[in-house]
Amino acid sequence: MENLTKKDFTSDQEIRWCPGCGDYAILNSMQKALPNLGRKKEEFVFISGIGCSSRFPYYMNTYGFHSIHGRAPAFATGIKLANPNLSVWQITGDGDALAIGGNHFIHALRRNIDINILLFNNEIYGLTKGQFSPTSQKGIKTKSNPHGTTDTPFSPSDLAIGSQSSFFARVVDTNPRLMQSIFIEAEQHRGTSLIEILQNCVIFNDKTFDAITGKDFKKDAQLILEDGKPMIFGSEMNKGITLNGLKLEVVTIGENGVKEEDVLVHDAKEEDPTLHAMLARMQPPEFPAALGIIRSVKRKTFDSGVLSQIEHEKENSKFKTIDELINSGDTWEV
Repeated sequence: MENLTKKDFTSDQEIRWCPGCGDYAILNSMQKALPNLGRKKEEFVFISGIGCSSRFPYYMNTYGFHSIHGRAPAFATGIKLANPNLSVWQITGDGDALAIGGNHFIHALRRNIDINILLFNNEIYGLTKGQFSPTSQKGIKTKSNPHGTTDTPFSPSDLAIGSQSSFFARVVDTNPRLMQSIFIEAEQHRGTSLIEILQNCVIFNDKTFDAITGKDFKKDAQLILEDGKPMIFGSEMNKGITLNGLKLEVVTIGENGVKEEDVLVHDAKEEDPTLHAMLARMQPPEFPAALGIIRSVKRKTFDSGVLSQIEHEKENSKFKTIDELINSGDTWEV
């Protein structure tokens, strides 16, 4: 097979994102990740809805489709069913996916069709110039609500786990290496892979994730989960997560008799999503934000179910062609 590089996935289109936008890092990480998947270039398809993130297909030198607002899952589903051999990637934002596209979004996760969804979450509408979005923090003042929003924001992780998502990961746009590895694992997972990317909008919602990504304290504010490894984090790698009754707790190894073996070990493959949901809800300053692959479980995919039904009908149907069907039973000439 041809040895592909990042250059093979870079299009000739002028990139029209604002200077400093987190989307650049995501695009760069994707272009570096795809050559490691061992696929032909023509097997990749990128589908998007509407928004800043949805310009993504133009900048990938692959097949792509810039579709309509909130409806990218419908297009991605149809493409995957029509050609199951394709690697289908849906690019969407928090407004595109969770507002007008909310119904499509949750049912794509529920059906577990074998596609990859990248949710660029900057907690704002960027393309339409700074209105609050379904993930905007309560009280934020924007052009569409100068007195501050009173809405309670959606949690993508809660929506994902509530929709029985088989794969959920989270990453920040300032960690391209982690992004690349998660993109690869998402494609290797059979089923809907949802990756929430905490992405900075420098113009309309700058530093909204600063409590997580700030250089001076990010090691204490981020827990990078690894399956089968203890949940240890911190600038000195001496902090951990334990379960105290029904609540998670941050502990310091070596203090109050706490040992490393007391720290929870991450199990992304656990069928019961309870602990995954608890980890995904953690936020600074009380807890670190959970990054990496939070949940990855095996579940039958929607496309495999549909395709098996088609094959069953082909094998058991008494009609093998349309002509046989039309000419069956009572027929006559006019």
